[in-house]
Amino acid sequence: MKIYLASPYSHDNVLIRKIRFDSVCAKAAELMMDGHIVFSPIAHSHPISRWLDNPNDGDFYLKQDLAMLPFFDEMWVLTLNGWRESRGIKREIEAAKALDIEVKLVA
Repeated sequence: MKIYLASPYSHDNVLIRKIRFDSVCAKAAELMMDGHIVFSPIAHSHPISRWLDNPNDGDFYLKQDLAMLPFFDEMWVLTLNGWRESRGIKREIEAAKALDIEVKLVA
């Protein structure tokens, strides 16, 4: 299965962002080891953000991420602290539903 793995990221605290990045990378690795094809927007964007003038611009990243979504069978949301409040996750879920892509919550 091809899985788009969404997770919260944005936070004023750099350490919280690092923890979220590490957590989603660990989950992506687990899913890959189970045989899935996985795209994690945070795993992709966090390292790249060092090279951008706008490292915390969520709209910039959503443009990149949502362009990938149609290629996936399901969208899974990693329910780290803050996922319910995440503006990005809300937009990703709306986009997935508009594309008739199933959304699942995972711990």
